[in-house]
Amino acid sequence: MSLLADVRSLVAPALAGYPDPADLLLLVKPAADAKNGDFQANMAMALGKKLGRSPKDIASEIAGRVPTGGMVQSATVAGPGFINLRLSDTWLADRLHSLTAGDRLGIAPTAAPRSFIIDLSGPNVAKPLHVGHLRSTVIGDALVRLLRFLGHTVVGDNHLGDWGTQFGILLYGYKHHRDDGAYAADPVRELARLYVHVRNLAKVVGDEDEGTGDVMEACRQETAKLHAGDPETVALWQRFMPACLDMLTPIYDRLGVRIDHALGESFYNPMLPGVVADLLATGVARESNGAVVVPNAKGVVPEAGDTTEEPPALVRKRDGAFTYTTTDFATIKHRAETWQPDAMLYVVDARQALHFRTLFANARRWGYDRVEFQHVMFGSILGKDKRPLRTRDGGVQELLPLLDEAVEVAARKYRQSLDDRRASGREAPELSAEEEKQIAEAVGIGAVKYADLNQNRLTDYVFDPDRMTTAEGNTATYMQYAYARCRAIIRKAGGGPTGAAVALGHPAERALALQLLRFEDALLAAAAELAPHQVTAYLWDTAKALNGFYENCPVLTADTPESKASRLVLVDLTARTIKAALGLLGIQTVERM
Repeated sequence: MSLLADVRSLVAPALAGYPDPADLLLLVKPAADAKNGDFQANMAMALGKKLGRSPKDIASEIAGRVPTGGMVQSATVAGPGFINLRLSDTWLADRLHSLTAGDRLGIAPTAAPRSFIIDLSGPNVAKPLHVGHLRSTVIGDALVRLLRFLGHTVVGDNHLGDWGTQFGILLYGYKHHRDDGAYAADPVRELARLYVHVRNLAKVVGDEDEGTGDVMEACRQETAKLHAGDPETVALWQRFMPACLDMLTPIYDRLGVRIDHALGESFYNPMLPGVVADLLATGVARESNGAVVVPNAKGVVPEAGDTTEEPPALVRKRDGAFTYTTTDFATIKHRAETWQPDAMLYVVDARQALHFRTLFANARRWGYDRVEFQHVMFGSILGKDKRPLRTRDGGVQELLPLLDEAVEVAARKYRQSLDDRRASGREAPELSAEEEKQIAEAVGIGAVKYADLNQNRLTDYVFDPDRMTTAEGNTATYMQYAYARCRAIIRKAGGGPTGAAVALGHPAERALALQLLRFEDALLAAAAELAPHQVTAYLWDTAKALNGFYENCPVLTADTPESKASRLVLVDLTARTIKAALGLLGIQTVERM
């Protein structure tokens, strides 16, 4: 059970007889200032208004009911009615020691598991993975890891764009502008070149479906032939697909992302006529001027020219073509029938908010009202100029060069740090070229992922490899260094602790112990809010507590063997906790830095 849940369970009986005790219990939270205690409960002011009594008297009454002597050392009242709880050092030490058994740091799987489908990444496979897919990929992967660790059943589904206008662009480019020698030598790179070249010819800046002109119209005709099953066009599409998928694999491997399923739009294409027929039969959709539409999220199909409401969504165009909304309905049907999930989470950027509001509202009308739908939206990645990252040709920046840049920066900084340490006479590990390469890869890729996950996912952030790879502040590099430092101490001590008792004689020891016991609460908060930055915030607080411990509590030169053994337990548990937290974010640790 989490530390917060334990404290609330102890306080719960003290609230008996007061109105809405379950709501009052939620006001028991970690203390904002450690000087006042470990936890605080600020319900007395609200109760005072409701009951017409002195808040301070109510607080004293509640505090007096909280049992002390076991988990809680003291329950005191401060100010006009703030209840402060301080936990027992002995109880904390015993609880911390219990974490040393097993590999889950005392975190038991949830007693109420749910099943989730997480829609993540979702690239158009006709082009290389670009920076716009980074957030969906790493946030989605972190949520998969987090929810699984907590005991939920999770399916990660990469909804590939493999059937739309982007393939019309490739088909047109292949037929009219291909370099046969280049295609034979490297089909992946030649297809990527053709995609960019045709977009430039068509003067497309944003979404392919917004392009105009003769070239774009020719691309749409190629798309239409593909959807109509034209043998020559389908054969080319089948030839392109392996090369297109090969563009994705190296990047997913670099990021350490493993996706359970990658069902593209083409998988759902045969289902679309039946989906539209069923939407019509159930009254969810209706015909409108030769097309078929579903109402907006408010259940309204506006009259022509009415702009006061959100627009409806097309599921079949006048020419009989289907839309990505139709495919999304087919996807919901397939996922619900195949996996029977409790929830479907869509990790997609915030610009798709209107689409998902309409999709989810109509999916509920269609009969999928027992499934929780949630759009896990996020902001944009910006360049150092604070503008969205783009390449010189107007397309979006490819992701692989950005990852390479981050690794190169990490390698340069790491070599410089080794040189500086040796020049100043400090200890520096002797590493092979291969070891340095592995460290640079872990640090560079970890820096990119951490910088993304460290943000509230709704905010934009600047992609800056120099800042990301700094060994100071709340960065992956700093956390990886903290882990490596712990591991170095354990190596110098001749190995990890073996069942030593924990003693919390110094405030810095106690602060670190309390922080380690809050790991489960941080994970539960991150899962509840679908917010990986809660994990990075926890890591940052842990690193600060670890620094306070290092400054005040020598380990290898501790005063007594018992103190040394106890502090080694703290160091070992800190290393394990940092590694576990980074692992849930998909970030590697290294043993030496």
